[in-house]
This record gives sequence, C-alpha cells and structure tokens, in this order.
Amino acid sequence: MRDGLSPQIVTETLYALAVNPGPDTLSWAPTELRVLTTREGAEHARLLLFASDRDWFGRLVRDYPDAAFEALRFGPEDIEIIQSSDGAPIDDILTETDNRASADAITETVRRFTDDTECALHVSIAGGRKTMGFYAGYALSLYGRAQDRLSHVLISSPFESSWDFFYPTPYPRTIESRQTNRPIDAKDAEVSLADIPFVRLRHGLPRDLREGRASFSAAVGKVQENLGPPELVIDLKRRRIRAAGKLISLTPADLALLAVFAKRAQTNEPALPAPNKHVKESEWASRFLAEYRAIRGEMADTDATDEALKKGQSFIGQFF
Repeated sequence: MRDGLSPQIVTETLYALAVNPGPDTLSWAPTELRVLTTREGAEHARLLLFASDRDWFGRLVRDYPDAAFEALRFGPEDIEIIQSSDGAPIDDILTETDNRASADAITETVRRFTDDTECALHVSIAGGRKTMGFYAGYALSLYGRAQDRLSHVLISSPFESSWDFFYPTPYPRTIESRQTNRPIDAKDAEVSLADIPFVRLRHGLPRDLREGRASFSAAVGKVQENLGPPELVIDLKRRRIRAAGKLISLTPADLALLAVFAKRAQTNEPALPAPNKHVKESEWASRFLAEYRAIRGEMADTDATDEALKKGQSFIGQFF
C-alpha cells in the first residue's frame, strides 16, 4: 500500500477491509501494513496517523474494537521513503530519475511480499502520483498470485475532498467540506473498495527475477521477452546462436544444419522431408554444404560429404 500525500487512504482502506467490506466480501484486517511514499509524504503520514494530537490510526483501532486490528503491525517505522539510486530520500516524483526509483521501489516491495507463500497481499492504488498507482498495479500484475488483490478506495461525496476526513466514525463528528464549505458529519460517509481485476504474469518471469531483486524495467523486459514471439538469431561469423536470451556456441556442422532450417522457415518454404538412408539427399546436401562453406570458408573440407553423396549414403552422419 502507498499513500503519497494522502494519509487518509490508509485509514479509509483499513476501514473498508475490516469494517465495511461489502455485501459479498468477508471482513478481514491485515497483519502487516507498509506505506511507500516520498519524504514529504512520510512526514504527513507520521503526523496525521501517529502524532498524539491526531493519531488517526489509533483512533480507528479504538473506534472499532471488533475489527481485529489488534493483530495489525503498523507503526512509524513501516512508512518507507523511496530512495534514489544513491540512497538519498526522494522529496517528490518530478524527474525521470525519481520516476524510475519509484518504479523500482514499488516493484521490489511487491516482489518481496509475493515471495512469501503464506502471505496474501492487498495493494491499494489510491492516493499519490498517478504514476505510483500505475507502477503498483503493474508490479502486482508482474508478481501477483491468485490470493493477491488490487483495489481503489471510493469515498462518497462530499467527503472525498476533505482533509479532515479519515473514515466514517461510529459517532457524530463534524468536519468541513471543501466542496460546499459547509459542515458535514463524518458518520454519514460511505467508504468502499473497488476491486480491480489484473492479469497475472508471474509465471512469465524467470525464477531469478521472482526470487531476487530486479528493477521494474528488467522485469517488464523479461515478461515481454517470454510472452513475445520466439526469436532465433544465427551468427555464422561467430558460430553461435541466441535463443531465449542466451548465447550458445555451435560446431560448424550443427550451425549449418540449423541455418538450413531457419532459412526455409524465413522464406515460408515447406519443410524438407526427413532424410532416409535409402534415398539420395541431394537437396539436403546442397543446402547444407552452402551453409557449411559460408561458415568454414570456401576451402572447407567437404570431400566426405561429396563422396557420401556419390555412393548414395547419408551425408549427415559425416558431421554428427
């Protein structure tokens, strides 16, 4: 969960989860809460959620004693400030560098929690910069499992614009609406969560990215690579291929035969019939020798293949 400059998102989401989950959803309270924000956002959250004269998190817990909040571990130390690549706390997300740091921090936090098989993760995209919401949703799409959930908190009008509204109180509490500039009662507010379906791409990530730290762009690139069309790059000069992002060195004979297959596929030619020891392989051999000479050079020793063809023997066994 992250809140930007809107600490109200924390108490509003907790209220919706544990007090008012909706008609078709069981109420539950998380056991751990993490807030990702900027330095300014962290200061806002600490003052409004934990300072003795405000203490809105403590008030929520006391106002709803039956909501099972006693198992929730959440304190000022759980408000994490996004850091730049050099470890400096970010004041706001205004530059490309800040944006990249935000993406990586959110992605790593989601990856870390989803690595715990005993954990069900609930991510809120409410509050904060729009890019933070996008990255939170995308990170959960990259790493999320069946038990994980993505949501946005919905606040009834005119309470959504009031800086003094944190959750519907079980007793009358007068606050001022910024929309109407009139007093309103926090008890009358309606707070709910909108579940956001998301595509789970976790199994498209290699294990090293699921189990180790990775940047947002690296994770996206790997998923794109795995979900995209297969690609085979044949490097005749260096005698190697690149497949599934890996470089593999091959012998000239192996490389030549693979090049025959690849060129036929590239030009949409039909597959060559499988070699039969009783059938001459002139078409196979001519194509193979052309590729083999391209790799080894025109002076390459192909006498064995030529001799095998004259005798009607299989040429493939001469090289494998």
